[in-house]
Amino acid sequence: MYERILVPTDGSDGAAKSMTEAFDLAEEMGGTIHALYVIDTRNYNTLSDTKWLTLEDELSEIGEQALEDVEAQATARGIPVKTSIERGIPHEEILSYATDIDADVIVMGTHGRSGLQHFLMGSVTEKVIRSTGRPVLVIRGMDDESTKE
Repeated sequence: MYERILVPTDGSDGAAKSMTEAFDLAEEMGGTIHALYVIDTRNYNTLSDTKWLTLEDELSEIGEQALEDVEAQATARGIPVKTSIERGIPHEEILSYATDIDADVIVMGTHGRSGLQHFLMGSVTEKVIRSTGRPVLVIRGMDDESTKE
């Protein structure tokens, strides 16, 4: 049923929680984990090329480390895993990647932001949910009480 499980990650604790759930699902269904890290490029168009390249290198290293961690955990549990780093607007890249691999489900975390924080920062998870016909399993990353305004 869920053979191709897409799990976007940013290396955060919330992403780790969603990854654990995705691993459990993959074990239960005999699926493959597709871990994706997106380098968000939309806020850096005002930087000089030199500064952007330096920042992009740093973000790539963070992404590579996050994906190496996922790969190590999946391998330890005997779960097949594929990893990818993409560049662009996170929700758009997640949706595009889901289409490319014909994902059966997308497993994502949420930071549990509300009020002004949610308005200002938006939600990648929310944008994915609103823009896809694929099943999306959302894992709460933070306790709602700690994030209320």
